[in-house]
Amino acid sequence: MVAFNDLAGMKKALANNDVAAILMEPAMTNVGIVLPADGYLKEVEKLAKKYEALLIIDETHTISVGPGGMTAQLGLCPDFLTIGKAIGGGFPTGAFGMQKHVADSIKKLVELEVIDTGGVGGTLAANALSLAAMRASLSKVLTAENFERMIKLGDRWADGVEQAIEKYKLSWTVNRLGARAEYMFAPTAPSTGRQAADAGDFELEQYIHLRMLNDGFLITPFHNMALISPDTSINDVDAHTQAFEKMCSDLVK
Repeated sequence: MVAFNDLAGMKKALANNDVAAILMEPAMTNVGIVLPADGYLKEVEKLAKKYEALLIIDETHTISVGPGGMTAQLGLCPDFLTIGKAIGGGFPTGAFGMQKHVADSIKKLVELEVIDTGGVGGTLAANALSLAAMRASLSKVLTAENFERMIKLGDRWADGVEQAIEKYKLSWTVNRLGARAEYMFAPTAPSTGRQAADAGDFELEQYIHLRMLNDGFLITPFHNMALISPDTSINDVDAHTQAFEKMCSDLVK
């Protein structure tokens, strides 16, 4: 395992040419939003090619930046790309893609007798309900038009939070990831998962979550993250800003 944003560590891990693949999110999310340093992902891509390791990018959470996720946004060219239930509106589903040279290599190793026509067996594979959910999400929800609106509202949400943090001189920071945004209990944005974990404050998070819930706002049950949807309105965002500012005011009394 190599720490996020650690190019020297990545190069050291690959140096013996015995790593088959690099599996990563383009931005960390489960430990809190940790953004890649400028040029980091492109350098990882170069190292993967140099040391002949497959680069696998998981866009399940980072699709929030827009169609194609951060792979499209940054012009990345991974060997594999995976995405999860976000493309099905939360239904159990997912998808993956790969470069042609990878697909050709796999074909050489697969015996047709051990797979069915679809390539994946099992009663949970490609069921009609999940496919319908994906079609609806991709055609009605995760559209370029909706993303443009959601990202603007995400920025408005983050701006409101930042203004309250500055007003009450809290040592917190805000990270943005398209239609996602999050505030963390650290004066500067973390660059590794360890730093993000160290910025956690369980009791404070519990208080904020309950306080905001009582004010009518449900944020993610872990961390302090907002996910903007196509139904989110400017009024929703501004009402959150007012409630958040009042909460900050009460905290510093």
